[in-house]
Amino acid sequence: MASENQNYDKLIGGEFPVVTERVTIASGANLKRGTILGVVTASGKYVAADSTDTGGSATGTKDPKAILLEDANAASADVSGALVALTGEFNAAALIAKTGSTVAGFKDALRALCIFQKTVI
Repeated sequence: MASENQNYDKLIGGEFPVVTERVTIASGANLKRGTILGVVTASGKYVAADSTDTGGSATGTKDPKAILLEDANAASADVSGALVALTGEFNAAALIAKTGSTVAGFKDALRALCIFQKTVI
């Protein structure tokens, strides 16, 4: 069983267990550590979650699913093996929402996944 090491920096906001997984980030944009991710239903690849997505079940990106734990340079090609968090406590000020969406707008949906936003002092 492989293990993942995480640096507890300004992104991690508490001691709630951070469960990680390696995923594929779909090509189309460079994403930064802390980006809130959704999953494209058709491909199973992760992209920045988009609260304005009207594609319904075909895209699936309206619903957040994970937090990106490392930069992913996916502007021109998919990035395989990107590390994401499926659970944990995160500093809300360090989370990144896609333009047109807000971090606060994803709070309830993330909470249902045991991804908690905290104000870190």
